[in-house]
Amino acid sequence: MSASVTVPPTAAAPGGPGPGGKSAKRPSSSGRRAPKGIRRSEGIAGWLFTAPMLIILGLFLVVPVLMALWVSFSDWSGRGSPFASSVNFVGLDNYDQLLAGGGLAERDFGVALRNNAWYVLLVVPIQTALSLFLAVLVNRQVLKGRGFFRTAFYFPSVTSSVAITVLWLFLFGASGAVNKVLSWFGVNGPNWFQDPSGVVHNLLAAVGITQGPAWMTENTTLGVSWWDWWAGPSVAMSAFVLMAVFTTSGTFMLLFIAALQNLGGDVQEAAMIDGANGWQRFWRVTLPQLRPTLFTVLTLGLIGTWQVFDQIYTGTQGGPGKTTVTPAYLSYTSAFESQDWGRGAAIAFVLFVIIVVLTIIQRIVLRDRPVSKRRMRAYSIASSQTANKEGRA
Repeated sequence: MSASVTVPPTAAAPGGPGPGGKSAKRPSSSGRRAPKGIRRSEGIAGWLFTAPMLIILGLFLVVPVLMALWVSFSDWSGRGSPFASSVNFVGLDNYDQLLAGGGLAERDFGVALRNNAWYVLLVVPIQTALSLFLAVLVNRQVLKGRGFFRTAFYFPSVTSSVAITVLWLFLFGASGAVNKVLSWFGVNGPNWFQDPSGVVHNLLAAVGITQGPAWMTENTTLGVSWWDWWAGPSVAMSAFVLMAVFTTSGTFMLLFIAALQNLGGDVQEAAMIDGANGWQRFWRVTLPQLRPTLFTVLTLGLIGTWQVFDQIYTGTQGGPGKTTVTPAYLSYTSAFESQDWGRGAAIAFVLFVIIVVLTIIQRIVLRDRPVSKRRMRAYSIASSQTANKEGRA
């Protein structure tokens, strides 16, 4: 005789339907919210741990920046407190003298921007391409002594910029090692740090063009004619360009090496199976995966090149003929030598705006974009053809 067990209709198995056919909900341990007291204490502890750094940043970064911003709107001469009653608020006068004053201040600022713009246009692409090339080179498994080459390429980056500048003055002197090497090939090297002529103008003069058209020589921007804007970097500034590439490529090489070592090999293997050669794998597979690192390298390079100061101060101090003056160095001379602190602070903030705008543009250019419909169509056609071939096989 078998015994039967009857389950009451109101009872329900765990997780099954409850009374009235509704499922019984069980509280989830993962969904529990911490008590407000614990969350509040954690928040207080977080603020206590970060408070020292916030105080340091506030005292030595935020407060000086705000004071410099006030100085750029005042006529402070550098004596006494910038908040004294004798210091007057002059509004945008300092900025107007730089951007539309029509005097020497505007022309000096225009010359400094031109010099630095050519410096940025040359240094940033060259150092980025060179550092990426070195990273790919020393990251190869077949290369022996990779540690030695990494150290050798990185060593100039840890050397003092003042020491490198002094070395560069000797190497690129009129009778320096660089001109000596050029003489072996029958080239009479220039007096690098004493030649104010523009490289582009020198190239044009070599083909017989020594003067620009009237529409370029008669129109000006920031007190500098359009023909002079296209003069290119001076021979002296070209030496600084080479020095910047020499000293910074090693640092960015390490960033690219770290990014390359984090890439998975499965995508490379798939590209090799599909028949892609080495250049196609680098251009289509490796480089797109390096986009975040590429943005970091370009941003750091952009900021560093627009803030170049110590090489100019140690080497040429703006000469010859102001062809190596940069906005950072002009800000220093305006404030500390001419005692025009308002103009010096205004130059610094204009430079800050230039860097921010260029960084935003760079971010927009390097942003991730969705695959176009045309490429998606091509991918789908190629995939269907591959599937058909495999099905026939």
